[in-house]
Amino acid sequence: MHPPSSPARHWRVPPALPVVKLAGAVVLVVLGLLLATGDVVQLALAVAAAGGLAGWAVRDLLAPVRLTVAPDGITVVRGYAGRRHLPWDAVEAITVDRRTRFGLAAETLEIDAGETLHLLGRADLGAPPAEVAEELRSARPAGG
Repeated sequence: MHPPSSPARHWRVPPALPVVKLAGAVVLVVLGLLLATGDVVQLALAVAAAGGLAGWAVRDLLAPVRLTVAPDGITVVRGYAGRRHLPWDAVEAITVDRRTRFGLAAETLEIDAGETLHLLGRADLGAPPAEVAEELRSARPAGG
């Protein structure tokens, strides 16, 4: 458990991730222009996919910090770039969901706040969800 005066701890999107997403959006538009050969539908689909990827990258730039833990509770990103503070007494459970699909293992941090469930993956946290869950549990006050 951290002392009450301990500073907040943050987990954020790795800085390279929005850059990769924006580069991917540019590549999609270029490929759409090169391969559409006059087909407006193909070009429109490429531009739409690029727009979605760029929007996802902008979210990473606007709200890079996805999770903060402090002595008074947890703050999680909500919606596109909003934040929601969860006092410790509102946090019912902190778990890690592990799944294997197509031979690939994935972990998701789950923060259950009763009426809401907040899900964060490694790309959101910049760290393994199991390690973050352990830190959150150790930061939680003994009575919380």
